Amino acid sequence: MSREALDHIVVVLWETQNYVNIAGTIRAMKNFGLSRLRLVSPADWDPWRIEGIAHDTGDLIAATRLFDSLPAALADCSFVVGLTARERRAKRAVDRPRTLAPEILTRAEAAVLGESGPVALLFGREDHGLPNEALDFCHRTVTIPTNPEHASLNLAQAVLLIAYELWMAAGGERQTFRDPRHVAPPATVEELEMLFADAESALWSVDFFKSRQTETVMRTLRELVRRTDPDGREASFLRAMAIEVVKFTRRQTERAQTPPDDASAQG
Repeated sequence: MSREALDHIVVVLWETQNYVNIAGTIRAMKNFGLSRLRLVSPADWDPWRIEGIAHDTGDLIAATRLFDSLPAALADCSFVVGLTARERRAKRAVDRPRTLAPEILTRAEAAVLGESGPVALLFGREDHGLPNEALDFCHRTVTIPTNPEHASLNLAQAVLLIAYELWMAAGGERQTFRDPRHVAPPATVEELEMLFADAESALWSVDFFKSRQTETVMRTLRELVRRTDPDGREASFLRAMAIEVVKFTRRQTERAQTPPDDASAQG
């Protein structure tokens, strides 16, 4: 699926009551590549405050369109998906976000080619959701599975979950992780053996073996280290720690064995 299709998906918020939820919606859209927001009769529209909450979203806020009616907001759309948490008596085509996401993107790709209008994701007001009159405009109804004892989601949270599923279906699951700042080849046998030797010296320096068998302890340590599969840089780091333990204990021993000078003794 092409991410270009995301540009042909519009998020429609119907009678949103609080600009904080509009800000949360815009932030979620920006996170997951959606850029077209339509507001139908919002109770509170304050672009300045919204951008103060949803930082770095001025482009989405500037492009937001306001409508006086739901039919006007959906007029050019060829496919409408309504989000609801309530079960309805009327028989409707109900789906889950993850299973419907590929179809939404396929229809949005048709819009990219000019073969259809955009896809609309329709969300209701915070207190009552979408009424049946609004769902009558929808080709599909989506319900996000939640705890039945507390099923209702915050508006912006619902937008974020849908946007996430669309992003993943559009290729987000193939995003690679950022490479670590420092990359080193796997530790060699020689590097690990030097680590184990210095680790044993460090353990001797702190009397760790006084009540334990050296061979058993070192075998366990070897297994622990090998299980983590350290690279050469990590093995060197662990070895440096062991060396410093030996140096520290040596300095402490030498200090304890050095007699105080005459001035110190007289003082």
